[in-house]
Amino acid sequence: MKTLTKEMQAAITPTMALGLLKEGNKRFMDNLKVNRNLLQQANETSDGQHPFAVILSCIDSRTSAELIFDQGLGDIFSVRIAGNIINEDILGSMEFGCKVAGAKIIVVLGHTKCGAVKGACDHVEMGNLTALLSKIQPAVYDEKTVTENRNSGNSEFVEKVASINIKRTVHAIMERSPILKEMIESGAIGIVGGAHDITTGEVRFYDDTLIINTPN
Repeated sequence: MKTLTKEMQAAITPTMALGLLKEGNKRFMDNLKVNRNLLQQANETSDGQHPFAVILSCIDSRTSAELIFDQGLGDIFSVRIAGNIINEDILGSMEFGCKVAGAKIIVVLGHTKCGAVKGACDHVEMGNLTALLSKIQPAVYDEKTVTENRNSGNSEFVEKVASINIKRTVHAIMERSPILKEMIESGAIGIVGGAHDITTGEVRFYDDTLIINTPN
């Protein structure tokens, strides 16, 4: 697999970028990783990087974006934080990745059995974690179909909250970053949310969050 160059990155459209991630996830699920010389890629990216995607995922040790999408060094910007939430620093990082460094798609990637989501469902308060979980709380309140056992012991409730949290984050990115919103609307970049099943390895993208416009 060739290391991405500026020219190769420029030729990738948001639709193509999503396709590359889907193909990579299929390889991961089939245990057919592309043969890469990571040391060579490290050398070839030492003077510059040209990733095609920005992926916001959880810190969960089972959800490494590079692995589950079968990508190499220099292919993606990986932003990781518990509960795949956003703040000003993460938005700034995304703006750098897309506006300055040329990435073509933003993916908000949640996952099944998320500990941060479970903590929010249980209204856990503990040190600095309290403020982080408060950013997931709106998704807990938005989930109204489950009326009993609205806690981490109810796996159905947890997964529904996780899905809502992913979709809320996609919308929040566009609401809170005029730079990224303009790039999405102009077709320069795309955005999508998805969930990684930690049991099967499959990433299921949410069609109702996908925005890829025709470039102006």
